[in-house]
Amino acid sequence: MTLALVLEQLLNGVQFGLMLFLMSAGLTLVFGVMGLINLAHGSLYMIGAFLCAAIAGMTGNFWLGLMAGIAAAAAAGALIEIVVIRRLYARDHLDQVLATFALILILSEGVRMIFGPFPLYLNVPDILRGTVQLGIVDYSFYRLALIGFGLAVAVGLWLLISKTRLGIQIRAGESDREMIAALGVNIRALYTIVFALGAALAGLAGALVGAIQSVQVGMGEPVLILAFVVIVIGGIGSIKGAMVGALLVGVIDTMGRFLLPRIFATFMDTSQAMGVGAALASMLIYLLMALVLIFRPKGLFPAHG
Repeated sequence: MTLALVLEQLLNGVQFGLMLFLMSAGLTLVFGVMGLINLAHGSLYMIGAFLCAAIAGMTGNFWLGLMAGIAAAAAAGALIEIVVIRRLYARDHLDQVLATFALILILSEGVRMIFGPFPLYLNVPDILRGTVQLGIVDYSFYRLALIGFGLAVAVGLWLLISKTRLGIQIRAGESDREMIAALGVNIRALYTIVFALGAALAGLAGALVGAIQSVQVGMGEPVLILAFVVIVIGGIGSIKGAMVGALLVGVIDTMGRFLLPRIFATFMDTSQAMGVGAALASMLIYLLMALVLIFRPKGLFPAHG
């Protein structure tokens, strides 16, 4: 195990964390503003990945596929909010969980019917292929671009929330939705915009990750679980919390899966060490979540106190 390999895995963890941020930022916005538990958020991630892979495959243009994936996820999110979610705001969380779980099944089967049961593969764009020399490590140019892209989106989202009229309305909606409705803000339109924005961020994450893994039905659910862990750690409704939580989860999960098997291999059989190390590594982020809940029940950076 060399320092270069450790640095490479650390960068992989940061890249993974920033993609988790794109997922969890939309999820925490929806939960913070609307008070809605949306289990179908992972399906919007899947839609973005499939549309990007399909359009890029047909046209040979990754960037056109990326825009199509974002637009499709945003449109699907807006449609879902208007047709289904709008009827759930006044219902309890159990009804929301059941309805959005049904959406997972519907969207998964719909994607399977349209694109088929087999995975799609998305090529890295030519301009982002190859490696970049970063001191002692040669790192994937595409993964480095994902880090830069994730940071740029985070800055853009912060500017949107903190510096624009829409952002003021979103923050006010988190605090007192009845008051902003009384002041003349179209609360229905605001909810649709927030839901579509969250869906677009999920679709963006799916489209970007699709170039480094296969695009397949059900790919969003494991990421959704991690996104829920992120917002619990970071604090519900907090963009800052989503960023910090996502980076913590990404780095701890990646480094745990890299280091623990190698540590156990020093005093047990290699194959056994891989199994034990991988099992313990998968527990680390949940142990982190438990510790945060013990000492900071509202998360590290809750939106309200």
